[in-house]
Amino acid sequence: MALTGIQIFKMLPKTNCKECGEPTCLAFAMKLAASKAELASCPYVSDEAKEQLSEASAPPIRGVVIGAGDNAVKVGEELVLYRHEKTFVNPTAIAILIDDSMSDDKVNAKIDQLNNNKYDRVGMTLKANLVAVKSTSDDAGKFKALVEKVSAATDDGLVLIANADCIKEAISVCAAKKPLIYAATKDNVDAMSAIAKANSVPIAVKGETLDDIIELTQKLTAAGIKDIVIDADEKTFKDTIKNQIAIRRAALKKKFRPLGFPTISFPCDMTDDALYETTLAAGLISKYAGIVVVSDIDAPNLLAMTVNRMNIYTDPQRPMVMDQGIYEFNSPDENSPLLITTNFALTYFIVSAEIEASRVPTWLLIMDTEGMSVLTAWSAGKFVADAMAPFVIKSGITDKIAKKKIIIPGYVAQLSGEFQEELGNWEVQVGPREAGDIPKYLRNIAGI
Repeated sequence: MALTGIQIFKMLPKTNCKECGEPTCLAFAMKLAASKAELASCPYVSDEAKEQLSEASAPPIRGVVIGAGDNAVKVGEELVLYRHEKTFVNPTAIAILIDDSMSDDKVNAKIDQLNNNKYDRVGMTLKANLVAVKSTSDDAGKFKALVEKVSAATDDGLVLIANADCIKEAISVCAAKKPLIYAATKDNVDAMSAIAKANSVPIAVKGETLDDIIELTQKLTAAGIKDIVIDADEKTFKDTIKNQIAIRRAALKKKFRPLGFPTISFPCDMTDDALYETTLAAGLISKYAGIVVVSDIDAPNLLAMTVNRMNIYTDPQRPMVMDQGIYEFNSPDENSPLLITTNFALTYFIVSAEIEASRVPTWLLIMDTEGMSVLTAWSAGKFVADAMAPFVIKSGITDKIAKKKIIIPGYVAQLSGEFQEELGNWEVQVGPREAGDIPKYLRNIAGI
């Protein structure tokens, strides 16, 4: 049973040292009770108290890691029902389905999709994360061969979907990648839990009802298995969404530990229509699947799913920003023009796309304005001459250009005189007001 803030406070050192980031130990205890802080933030809590408080300080939804190394994926560990309350933390993992009835050519094509279909957007790489390898043949040798092939062909994590005998055989070739094994049911829970414990891998559970799932998770946790993923899919999308919401509410609102695990869902089993499958996957990413398994990740559908995921898992209380610094486009040299703008990600990507489209070698200075757009940063006093000039001088751009000329956005043309005064021996030019006019402007400068 979860502890109250006062009960937790009694076990803390009561030093009010503030090293946890809170003003008092009582404030920290209250946040700990609400699952809004981590016990590790207190440097002075005793080992005995840590043991007693582990239940209270654990996230209401356990974080489960699938895969190993740089390509490991963490799902779960969410703290809110609605992203505007705080933010969602660990983005839904997208898995492509491969089964042992497929031809070698089809398997190779799907692996190629996984490894090569990706998009760079707002400073992030959007791609699928996992391969769900399924046995439809129930042939242990055939399944093992497919798992071995897939494991060798990609660094992404695996989900092994098969009966216990097939998984026991196949996991010998991929245990180091920490695959998710699917699925423990009331009929095979002992065999599947033995595999999970022997190989220290996460395990999924599947039941006919939520009561069946609760019974399975309780049995697994009693056996010492903590890394669990729940399959709550129903026959209809509507009922699946209802289960997803019920599980999330039970974990977050009721602190009901038997349902405090991430979920896996299979839109690939809900329809044969690729476009509709993508729509279902998008809905499940929103409410609240930790993993969605899809039959295909061709470029258009993958873009739709990953952009939707990115938008949902972007903190709504923080603007998306680019790192401050010097950016190169079209292989610039010392005679290439230099532009400056703010680090609001949308501004950067619009401007950078137009610079690339111009095909004119260009330098772009991105200035940290706390993620504000040009006009907002100017009105807030962050994109103004006395802040911009020191940044330009200290940026190192003078080592890369022969002529000290810089182009500012047309919307802040009024800064040009003061900016030139602050810069000294620089020439400040006023660029276009609209990003769409940048290509023509740069070509005119380049004489193209």
